Amino acid sequence: MIQLQRQNSITYSRVIHLSHVIDTSIPQWPDDPPVEFATVAKLQKDGYYLRRFSLGEHSATHINAPNSFHSSGVGIDQYPAQSLVVPAVVIDIRPIVVNPDYALTIADVLFWEEQHGKIPAGNAVLLYTGWQEKWFDKNAFLNQDAEGIMHFPGFGSDATRFLLNERQITGVGIDTHGIDPGKDNSFTVNRLVLEQPRIVLENLTNLNQLPPKGTTLVIGVLRLQNGSGSPVGVLALVP
Repeated sequence: MIQLQRQNSITYSRVIHLSHVIDTSIPQWPDDPPVEFATVAKLQKDGYYLRRFSLGEHSATHINAPNSFHSSGVGIDQYPAQSLVVPAVVIDIRPIVVNPDYALTIADVLFWEEQHGKIPAGNAVLLYTGWQEKWFDKNAFLNQDAEGIMHFPGFGSDATRFLLNERQITGVGIDTHGIDPGKDNSFTVNRLVLEQPRIVLENLTNLNQLPPKGTTLVIGVLRLQNGSGSPVGVLALVP
């Protein structure tokens, strides 16, 4: 059991990684810096093994910060520790993602609530699209057309406004490379969610192992000064 302050507690039966392993072959957003590793010290020579690594702030499983889309927004180093431990619900839209450009609707949210109850305030909403299964195939994961436009599902702007305003959610996450549908290069949903220091998680995995509700997320960020985001280790505490 993890104790949060004196009045809060989390009971769980399983802990699940929601982050992909980082290597040099992961799918990368176009023009993002490559993932690089370089050996700095060798066990046989130096008595210890050490590597240097380099990757973009929005590479691999990562969190976006408000300053990535708003000039007055805070960086990832300004997120309070308590804001990185949040309850979460999972909306599984795999059965309706026939069109890779599909965007979550308010009707989808209400249909989920008919089955599982109203989304409690303060939850993060994770969208399970099935895209995590494409992770090891860069072409399929990014799904770019001849003009370089990506095609993968995401959150619709109306549904996002509904979740923010009517359900007071604390953030969103998804198993694709962006919470916006891939073809939306204006990042509408990111801008909406990050008007405040909320949670935006992208490139999640293992969402199939989570129940529709009751999970708690523990989000381990790199506290990069003024960071526009950070690769993250996301742990799911499942009841």
